Amino acid sequence: MSQSDAELRRILTETKVIALVGWSPKADRPSHGVARHLAGRGYKVIPVNPGQTGVVTSWGATVVASLSDITEPVDMVDIFRNSDAAEPVVDEALQALPGLKTIWMQLGVENQTAAHKAEAQGLAVVMDRCPVIELARLSV
Repeated sequence: MSQSDAELRRILTETKVIALVGWSPKADRPSHGVARHLAGRGYKVIPVNPGQTGVVTSWGATVVASLSDITEPVDMVDIFRNSDAAEPVVDEALQALPGLKTIWMQLGVENQTAAHKAEAQGLAVVMDRCPVIELARLSV
């Protein structure tokens, strides 16, 4: 499950649409900053937060309540939830997002059961890393 730099670079280069689960409207929260940064880097970021449904973000995206509400293809689900919540997020992603390529669990988020489920369906899984940090580290 530990990706090489080449694999991380491939994921970050090929990904175009990211569903960010656990987005916060509070500018000082990491999920907000990561989403804004990724959108600024040219990724289409779809924020997912049931308590903020319909809110329009500073980069012009509309928040959806769940992954099941997304009607377009998504390349990566970025999970900003605790480790225990990762498995239900992965279950929903596998059900709702055909063509999904990557499950990315943020810094501090690790769930082996969720990872194995995603890998069994052919998805790449990244745990305990931040795509913004990896973009900078890998000069992508």
